[in-house]
Amino acid sequence: MGATRVAVVGAGAAGLAAAKALLDDGLDVTVLERGDRPGGLWVQDAPGGTSPAYDSLHLNTSKGRTEFADHPMPSLWPDYPSAALIAGYLAEYADRFGVTDRIRFGTTVTAVRRTGAGWEVDSRDAAAETVTEEFDAVVVANGHNWDPKWPSPAYPGDFDGTQMHAHDYRDPAVFAGRRVLVVGMGNSAMDIAVDASYVSEGPVLLSARHGAHIVPKYLFGRPSDATGGLLAVLPWRVRQRIAETMLRLAVGTPESYGLPKPSGGLFQNHPTISDTILHRLTHGEVAARPGIERLDGGRVVFTDGAAEDVDVIVWATGYRVTIPFLDRRWLGDDPEAMPLYQRVFHLDDPTLAFIGLMQSTGAALPVVEAQARLVAAHLGGRYALPPRAEQRAAVRRAHAAAVRRWGRKRPMMRIDFDQYVAALPREIQAGVRRAAQGATVHTPSAKADA
Repeated sequence: MGATRVAVVGAGAAGLAAAKALLDDGLDVTVLERGDRPGGLWVQDAPGGTSPAYDSLHLNTSKGRTEFADHPMPSLWPDYPSAALIAGYLAEYADRFGVTDRIRFGTTVTAVRRTGAGWEVDSRDAAAETVTEEFDAVVVANGHNWDPKWPSPAYPGDFDGTQMHAHDYRDPAVFAGRRVLVVGMGNSAMDIAVDASYVSEGPVLLSARHGAHIVPKYLFGRPSDATGGLLAVLPWRVRQRIAETMLRLAVGTPESYGLPKPSGGLFQNHPTISDTILHRLTHGEVAARPGIERLDGGRVVFTDGAAEDVDVIVWATGYRVTIPFLDRRWLGDDPEAMPLYQRVFHLDDPTLAFIGLMQSTGAALPVVEAQARLVAAHLGGRYALPPRAEQRAAVRRAHAAAVRRWGRKRPMMRIDFDQYVAALPREIQAGVRRAAQGATVHTPSAKADA
């Protein structure tokens, strides 16, 4: 038998990390990418309109906490690099480690099926030709920030102006001289509201039903996530109390800026990272508003009864998790709720692995790098999974812990950055010990090799 053949779907950060780790283990890797270059969501104006990148987009985690372990970002770069710099960084990573040559660009995966000896993968190239190939394993790394989620159900009434999703925003020219409402409290909502506030007619209205903690990019002269990293050895509730105290001392509370009060603690909801939104709020260039009650022609009525004239609504309402090439046998009723061992391995078949299907309290790149190494250890035959019953029990425990901390919103995707990145190398070591004790390890199939 030859090397295990692995299909990696997607050439964003997760797919590149997966391919690099798999190649390091001597596996035969094919990366299927529908765009024309590596980088995923960081590539602005990628073919197909799947990237949400806009001109002012920068990292929301500092470079020291974001970079791959074996590919540091240049020391002369700013602490929070631009999207263009990150796209270039990922392309350099792919070139340096021989991943670029394994990427088949302009290729859309349309179906993935389990067969007796492996997996069949259907893909369509730029000429609309369909190809079916066989692999021993499939790594899903197609990302989850590309399929826009609109309010559902839609708000009552009709709106006469322009509506757009944050996914389609590129630069503030579209807002020049117009009255703008941004709906949402995430990072993109804040960036767009700030951008629009320099060119809009009157203050940009920022509407939200639920609050979020606003964390500046620097706290006490250091990148704010570096400060959090210093507390990583402490239990999360203790870390949360310390971090919330530091945040209040530095910038106060969201309510002091007219924003809704967050419904949970700083480490129990995804915080919003922004230096500039608080500045624009205090200067009156952005004005906080409550949730929307209804739409009324050229006006928007809010839950406090106030109504405002609006020309453009930007729905910064997030994204759906969409994996269109897998059927319900693998996804179940909701891809966000898939029970994956270590947030990576499908419980019914560990040769189907997912990298990057998570919401982290920190940066994404170290997480996908750690996940990639775990997958490579498994498919390379060095790491043995625990028995299926133990995997299911571990998933139940992880789910219960996530619900206690984060509630019912995407608990199967939530991870504590520092704890998780530290735990996966220990899991690899445990799997190596299981393999040494005779547990079953992965071997390539004869059919896929043929």
